[in-house]
Amino acid sequence: MPWMRRAGPRLLAGIALLMAAGAAWAQQAPVVDMTPVKPENVGFSSQRLERLHALIQGEIDQKQLAGAVTILARHGKIVEYRVYGEKDVAAGTPMTRDTIFRDYSMTKPVTGVAMMILLEQGKWLPMDPIAKYIPEFAHLKVQDGVDATGKMLVTDPEHAPTMNELMSHTAGFTYGNGTTPAEKMYGELHVRDGKTLQEMINRLAQIPLVYQPGKAWVYSFSVDIQGYMVEKLSGQTLPEFMREHIFAPLGMKDAGFYVPANKRRRFSPGYHYDAKTGRLVEEEMAHGAPTDYATQPTAPSGGGGLVATAEDYYRFAQMLANGGELGGVRILSPATVKLMTSNHVPASLLTGEWGIGMHVMRPGFGYGYDCAVVYDPAEANLPDGRGTFFWDGAAGTWFWVDPTNDIVFVAMIQRRTSPDNHSLLYRSHAVVYGALVDPGK
Repeated sequence: MPWMRRAGPRLLAGIALLMAAGAAWAQQAPVVDMTPVKPENVGFSSQRLERLHALIQGEIDQKQLAGAVTILARHGKIVEYRVYGEKDVAAGTPMTRDTIFRDYSMTKPVTGVAMMILLEQGKWLPMDPIAKYIPEFAHLKVQDGVDATGKMLVTDPEHAPTMNELMSHTAGFTYGNGTTPAEKMYGELHVRDGKTLQEMINRLAQIPLVYQPGKAWVYSFSVDIQGYMVEKLSGQTLPEFMREHIFAPLGMKDAGFYVPANKRRRFSPGYHYDAKTGRLVEEEMAHGAPTDYATQPTAPSGGGGLVATAEDYYRFAQMLANGGELGGVRILSPATVKLMTSNHVPASLLTGEWGIGMHVMRPGFGYGYDCAVVYDPAEANLPDGRGTFFWDGAAGTWFWVDPTNDIVFVAMIQRRTSPDNHSLLYRSHAVVYGALVDPGK
C-alpha cells in the first residue's frame, strides 16, 4: 500500500509487532468451555447448591454487596457461572459476566506465578539471599527495640533474609501498618508513593526489618518486591511480563494493571458498607493502587495492582488446578506448582500468633509462595481437601483451588466493610463442600 511505503521503518516495525502479538494471542489462547454441566454429573447436589445462591443473594438483600460473579468448577467442568445483583448501584446497572473488578491482593498469586516462571528459567533459587538479586538490601538491619529516649535500636540480622522468606512473608518486611519506629518509617518515607519500583526499593532499603528473618509471619510489601524482581530478572516491565507469559497464553483478555477507555463501562465501582446509614457507599478504594486505573502505572504493584474479570481469574486458577496447564498451553510444570502451593512457614510459627484477619497461621494452615495453604484440613478445622490453596483481595474477591477434590472456585465482589473481609470467603467454603455429596464422581 502507498501509505505503508511512505511510513517510516519504526512505524512499520511497530505495526508488525502489534500484528504478531495479536496473532500470538489468537494462536495460544486456549478454548475453555464455560457452559455449565449438571452439578450431579460431577458430584454436587443442585438442591444443596441453593445454599450458595442464598448466601450470596442474602448479602445483596442486606445491602452488604452490590453484586457478585461466581464460578464453580470441578474436574475442569463448569458447575455454575452465576451473576448476582448490580454492578453500579447508583445507575442501577446489572452485574454482568464481563464486569472488570479490582483484584487487589489476589494479584499476589499471579506475581507468584511470574516468579515461578523465572525460577524455571534458572533466574533465582529459594535458598538464595534476597540481596543476591537486590544489592540495595545487602546491609539491612533489624529493629531491636528502643533506647531510654525512644530512639530505635537496630542489630544485624541473624541470617540474610532469603528468597524463600520473601515468597512466604517471613523475611522481616511489613506493610508499615504498626506503631513501631521501623513500621512508622514506611509512611515517613512514602514507600507506597514511589513513581517507579526502583524508588520503592531505594526507600525500603533505608528501613530496618521489623523482626529477625524467619521469626514471624507478617503480611507485607514482599510481593511488591517480587514485582520489582520480575522486572529486573526478565528485562521487561511487570505488565509486559505478565501479559506475555500469563495473560495472553491463558486468554485472560481483560487482565492488566489498568482499564483502557474502551472497557471503562465494564469497570465496577468500589463500595464499602456504612453501618450508620445501612447503605453501600461508593469509594475510590485506592490501597496504594491508582484510584482510577485509567493508565498503565509507572510503579505497578505486584502485591495488589491487577484488574480482571471473573473468567480471567478462573482461567488462571484452573491452570494451577491442572498442574500448570490450560487447554494445551503450559505455564508451569506440575512440580513447580506443587512447590508454590506447599506450606513454607516453619512449624514454630504455626501457633495462631501470626496471620491477617481470619487467615491465621496454625497447625494445618500455612502459607506457600504467595498463597495460603490448607495442608491438614482436620487440624485447621476446615472442610477443604488436603492441599487446598487460596487467597483474597481487599475488595472482597476470593478464589480457591482444591487439588484433592479437583475444585476451583472464583468469586468477584467490590466491597470493603472492615479490615477483616474474610467471613464470606469462609462461609462459601462451608456451603460448597456441603453440596459436594458424591466426591468420588
